[in-house]
Amino acid sequence: MLGALQYVLIPLAILAVTVFLVLGIYSLAKGGDFAKNNSNKLMRARVAAQGIAIALLVLFAYLVSRGNGA
Repeated sequence: MLGALQYVLIPLAILAVTVFLVLGIYSLAKGGDFAKNNSNKLMRARVAAQGIAIALLVLFAYLVSRGNGA
């Protein structure tokens, strides 16, 4: 469980946050119709991905603190 969290799920969640953040900033910088249609959705997706990443990090810290290294 810890290996999957540490080496797969947490990095994927952080990558998702990064991708949504970059796309959201690009959308805001580009402006126009693209920004009007997409920037708010992208930033909401970033916040959701960030919440998932934080939850996974908290779960990982909890499991490590309990000594469940299996």
